[in-house]
Amino acid sequence: MGQINTQQIEEAVRLILEAIGEDPNREGLLDTPKRVAKMYAEVFSGLNEDPKEHFKTVFGEDHEELVLVKDIPFHSMCEHHLVPFFGKAHIAYIPKGGKVTGLSKLARAVEAVCRRPQLQERITSTIAESIVDSLEPHGVMVVVEAEHMCMTMRGVKKPGSKTITSAVRGVFTNDPAARAEVLSFIKE
Repeated sequence: MGQINTQQIEEAVRLILEAIGEDPNREGLLDTPKRVAKMYAEVFSGLNEDPKEHFKTVFGEDHEELVLVKDIPFHSMCEHHLVPFFGKAHIAYIPKGGKVTGLSKLARAVEAVCRRPQLQERITSTIAESIVDSLEPHGVMVVVEAEHMCMTMRGVKKPGSKTITSAVRGVFTNDPAARAEVLSFIKE
């Protein structure tokens, strides 16, 4: 992936404003192309970031029990409509061989994955695969719940509806009790 071309974004925003019948030179819109370009540079900053980078620092800890970080807030942009969706991610894993990562690294990985045009399903599986590849745990479970503005402000117009996706790897795949334990902790 290359660098974000803010000048090109500014030109595109001016064209969009003209295409919808607006005057990009009127006072309220004069700096809008620049503001949108700056915002896109920020919200798409994850395009050049690999979430696995956040798991390079691991700790040896005599712990092979559940680790769960829940309610990690995130926002992303739907790749189908380029409008936001937002919600919470919940990440659980069972370390193997005492290989654990810093808790904040899980949140940073979520941020890296979400800061690009995305699909919720891809966010969920990418986070899970990044943890599997980097930490080689006994199991991983990622649950993502989000509200999509493409359903709220257009189309079916159903504000408040939530989409929930999950990715289950390792021991969680064949152990319904382990999955249920994680889900009960998430619901608390």
